[in-house]
Amino acid sequence: MATGGSITHWIGQLKAGDPQAAQALWEQYFKRLVGLARKKLEGTPRRAADEEDVALSAFDSFCRGAERGQFPKLQDRDDLWPLLVVITVRKACDLAQYEGRDKRAGAVAFSELSSGDPAGSFTSDPLMQQLIGPEPTPAFAAQVAEECRRLLDLLPDVELRSVAVWKMEGYTNEEIAGRLQCVPRTIERKLKVIRSFWGREAGP
Repeated sequence: MATGGSITHWIGQLKAGDPQAAQALWEQYFKRLVGLARKKLEGTPRRAADEEDVALSAFDSFCRGAERGQFPKLQDRDDLWPLLVVITVRKACDLAQYEGRDKRAGAVAFSELSSGDPAGSFTSDPLMQQLIGPEPTPAFAAQVAEECRRLLDLLPDVELRSVAVWKMEGYTNEEIAGRLQCVPRTIERKLKVIRSFWGREAGP
């Protein structure tokens, strides 16, 4: 399992044009990107492409943008995953629309990211909802990363921030508990604390 430090290193190398860094990041995030794309494409007849094609296209767009310097605030894993989510969901929505789904699928799919996710306050933040559009742009992706960083900075300790990031990355409570060598109930309590901090920020 890659550490936060190694991901930060790979990001720096990717910006410098190192293809090995792109490969390392791809191996780290491939399964999760495919899983995210599969969820967004559920019920869509995939005649032209499938979830792996979406994940590949999204990651390629990300790598090209990083190499061109389009994501100057991209520094570490806390910034990386939100960018990958935005690009992948947009690609999946584009494919869904191309395959004949309702043109409103893009906004619906993006908002659905928060459903059933104890850390869903991130994706349901009003800033994100206001910025939903038909295509991913560097400015939008940068704002998502900034908002993610802002929310993580609200949390008072490193462990809570780690739990929030892992939850955003799609890990289950059991997997996170294994990483922290505790029981899932402890993770549930930590997620409640996270929601409390983020809920206070959102206001009534």
